[in-house]
Amino acid sequence: MDCLGGDKSPEANVEGAVSALRRYSDLEMILAGDEDVLRTLVRKHAGSEEERRLTYLHAPDVITGEDKPTDAIRFKKDSSLMAAVRLLREDDSIDGMISSGATGAIVAASTLRIGRIEGIYRPAFCPVLPTMNGGVVGICDSGANVDCSPLQLQQFALLGSIYLQIVFGIESPRVALLNIGTETEKGDLLRKEAYPILENTKGIRFCGNMESRDLLSGKYDLVVCDGFSGNVLVKSTEGACLEMLKMLKRDIYSKKIYQLGAFFQRKMFQKEKEFMNYQNYGGSVLLGIRKVVVKGHGSSNANALSKCVEQAYKMADQHYESRLQALLELNPVSETNES
Repeated sequence: MDCLGGDKSPEANVEGAVSALRRYSDLEMILAGDEDVLRTLVRKHAGSEEERRLTYLHAPDVITGEDKPTDAIRFKKDSSLMAAVRLLREDDSIDGMISSGATGAIVAASTLRIGRIEGIYRPAFCPVLPTMNGGVVGICDSGANVDCSPLQLQQFALLGSIYLQIVFGIESPRVALLNIGTETEKGDLLRKEAYPILENTKGIRFCGNMESRDLLSGKYDLVVCDGFSGNVLVKSTEGACLEMLKMLKRDIYSKKIYQLGAFFQRKMFQKEKEFMNYQNYGGSVLLGIRKVVVKGHGSSNANALSKCVEQAYKMADQHYESRLQALLELNPVSETNES
């Protein structure tokens, strides 16, 4: 775990790591950051059993959001992120990495230093959001690739489907293509070309086009899109939910009678607040990399980071890459110029 770079780092990282160690008795973790600080925090949060399964990687430098990703991986080699990536690449006994640091640096370092799974054109982020029926929906890609080809969208469907099966137990994820309408002929050239490819992809459950308003409806488990559209979709949805909560709170406090009503419904409001809290859903996995990489939100708390560890643990434990390779073999492509 890269313990620097997040808004609540390093304490939230250490607390999250300890929580995950308590949940999985066969889990061992390496904490990257300022070793003296990390040891002090571990003594504060961990018992002897958890501390026994923790080791340290001293790397006190941090890559910030202001650093240009390519410059950061070239010149900040002693940063916690680059030290973690280097160890992940070199040590086959290590299965994955969790970081809540700078997104661009994580993508660049993971792609250039660790490398892609054989046969994968581009890695893709796949965050999840809660749905109205109590499930989750994944969005792949959500920012790693601004421009995409139809074949890359096909691979995002494969990457995301296996991920949702392993981590969230969705046996046959319903896959949709993000579009401006549900009709087959709708969309730009990318969507029109991707539709028949997805329709004929083996091993996935393609359900057609999806309009953005249905993202949280529970009708779909995975939404496939280019990184630009996916990032806008995720952030606009999160923003709308947050603003609705602010408006509800403002209106409740506007009148005494509303406050009284809210008092009797406080358990319901707390439930809705927890439902919309992204901290309960872990991080965004960078799918397609040879090792598991989970990107936590910059403001992740200990609970969210513990969930990130859980995501990485399940993907390693249930052999994500081998299951993905089986799907890739079902869908060979003749094109060799994808990049």
